[in-house]
Amino acid sequence: MVVLALDGVPPFELGIPSRIFNWATDEEGRALYEVLVCTADGRPVQSNAGFAVAVSHGPEALDTADTVIVPPSYALGHLAEGGPLPAPLAAALDRVRPGTRLVSICTGSYVLAAAGLLDGRPATTHWQQARDFQRAFPRIKVDEDVLFVDDGDVLTSAGIAAGVDLCLHLVRRDHGTAVANHVARRCVVPPWRDGGQAQFIDRPVPEPASTTTAATREWALERLQEPLTLAELSSHARMSLRTFTRRFRDEVGMTPGRWLTTQRLELARQLLESSDLSIDLVAHRAGFGTGNSLRQHMRSLLGTSPAAYRRTFRSGARV
Repeated sequence: MVVLALDGVPPFELGIPSRIFNWATDEEGRALYEVLVCTADGRPVQSNAGFAVAVSHGPEALDTADTVIVPPSYALGHLAEGGPLPAPLAAALDRVRPGTRLVSICTGSYVLAAAGLLDGRPATTHWQQARDFQRAFPRIKVDEDVLFVDDGDVLTSAGIAAGVDLCLHLVRRDHGTAVANHVARRCVVPPWRDGGQAQFIDRPVPEPASTTTAATREWALERLQEPLTLAELSSHARMSLRTFTRRFRDEVGMTPGRWLTTQRLELARQLLESSDLSIDLVAHRAGFGTGNSLRQHMRSLLGTSPAAYRRTFRSGARV
């Protein structure tokens, strides 16, 4: 992992990759990633917090990177209008090998976009910049409503906390749920938020006394193997169907049905990684009913089968 620091970088976002990936270890406590931080010319960069950041590596670190991560910058200059990359930055990115995984956090997406690496691809950025981003780079399929977009070898995220979500997603994709959950516990953050979950865009904070769906979500998590219906969920929350659905979307960023599917899929992944249960029994315990249903959902959402997923994460294979 090589993190490319830019002038105007926020220290918090710059530190996210090191914090997440350096805490990813195997069962023997061995590090699963090596994280380096570099700049385009090897010189210090000025953060947006009033101090300079001196790094240990120059652009040569990009030569052997398996993943390049570009944090945001508050000094994008003409890049914000779709202008070309500064020569030193363009030269640094030219050193990246074909096939290297590329990741941006928040407005780091502007760097990938200016390099032409997002043309024709789905991508996201912070919602406040999303429309300007789309105008500046019309060839990109911008989705301003999601936390992050995983397009295989190119991944982009929204701002700040979404960068944490994306890095945890990469750990999970590379090494499985157990490792990612361990890292999340170390960081004291939620272990998993679906990339398709909505960004929190200008939504008023509800009054503390107002009714929420939190208790019903906890209740549902204990009954994932049951065929829960929207009527049962709204009845437990003591709300009408319409009110429950609207409030659920406001609080969680997705429909109750999609949330149930993602939670069941997460449970199925944990069972596939940590148990020897048959595929049919995993499907039953996770609430998918049949092995065929689980296979369909995993193919659709993860691009793999339960058996292939289990082989990957039970054999010690690393991506």
